[in-house]
Amino acid sequence: MGVVVEKNIAVPSTEELVQRARAMIPWLREQAESVEENRAVPPSTVEAFRRAGFFRILQPAAWGGYEMNPESFYRVVMEVGRGCPSSGWTLAILGIHQWEFGKMDPRVGEEVWGSDQEVLVSSSYAPLGKARKVEGGWMLSGKWPTSSGSEHAPGGAFLGARVYDEQGDFRDLRSFLVKREDYELIDDWHVVGLCGTGSKSLKIKTEAFVPEHRSHSFLDYQLGHGAATYQLPFNQVFSGVISSAIVGFAQGMVDVFIEHTKPKQNQFALGPNPAKNPFVQEKLGTAMLQIRSARGRILQCTQEAWAYAERGELVPLDVRVQQFLDVQATGKDCFSAGHMLFKKSGARGIFLNTPMQRQLRSLLAACNHITQNEDDFSAILGAFMLGEPIPPGVFGVPAPMQT
Repeated sequence: MGVVVEKNIAVPSTEELVQRARAMIPWLREQAESVEENRAVPPSTVEAFRRAGFFRILQPAAWGGYEMNPESFYRVVMEVGRGCPSSGWTLAILGIHQWEFGKMDPRVGEEVWGSDQEVLVSSSYAPLGKARKVEGGWMLSGKWPTSSGSEHAPGGAFLGARVYDEQGDFRDLRSFLVKREDYELIDDWHVVGLCGTGSKSLKIKTEAFVPEHRSHSFLDYQLGHGAATYQLPFNQVFSGVISSAIVGFAQGMVDVFIEHTKPKQNQFALGPNPAKNPFVQEKLGTAMLQIRSARGRILQCTQEAWAYAERGELVPLDVRVQQFLDVQATGKDCFSAGHMLFKKSGARGIFLNTPMQRQLRSLLAACNHITQNEDDFSAILGAFMLGEPIPPGVFGVPAPMQT
């Protein structure tokens, strides 16, 4: 069956989508505690995101999507993360995959969305699977951790694996879209933060066949088909959405801190009340600076890359290297901001029913994501600026061995 491009799709503006997300914040905050207790975002929340059009933001127009700039989705995720970190994270993960479809063979979109354009897929990109090449595709096996929102994803899952040649040398890092019936979910999500994301492990039952057109390289960055948004590099777009969620968590801490601090009166004989304490004021101002700086870097990098994509050009390597670090440093800056505020929240911040600690624990968990590894990447960028080569398998497919 051929791909039929949808006509007359009512595409909302970015500002309208952001306002829809912002309007959800009070409701999301009300249910955040129950989301953690149940260890998963409820179907009603996913349905609310669906009705708001959030899952269509990056979906190709051929299947009813808006195929917008990732900046639009990032800004929505930032707002949702302010209200409920687990809900924001689940939206980020389930909503970014629609963009990945735009990078792939159109047959994949038709297979998943041919009869239902609202089907979601999950993922676990950690390259822990074993992939072997066969005629017409790949055989994939293994077990993958932390597939966020997997209970809401009947369309299958993108799973990662390293590919080696016959000599055992690393050749590629690939994503494989596996059908839902080919794997089982393992309920092992018992964690300190982002407790409500339902990030269960996936295990392929025996060995799954994945046709060639349902796989793509993470590393082989090339111009593809379709709109400008699908010409952007995978690692930047995916890292950007994780970082956007983290910005939302940190901004949520600011929101709660201000609410808790404004009405408080000092209970001790000496010193001003917290709202008039210059040290509290300074920490709040510094935290806001760090969060806005991280947010600004994400959006600026997206805008810079978008200019190349609109011209039909690859984002140059030197730009990608710098942007990758810009985005990866989000976790460091936002956790620092959140921790400063937590230290100034007093004893009330440590109670489990206080939103402050939920936001901080979510920051703690999210900042351990591989996309927030700013230490290693600072060294890679520094070496690159001094004329050293990029390690193989970071921004490109390793060159063939010379014989």
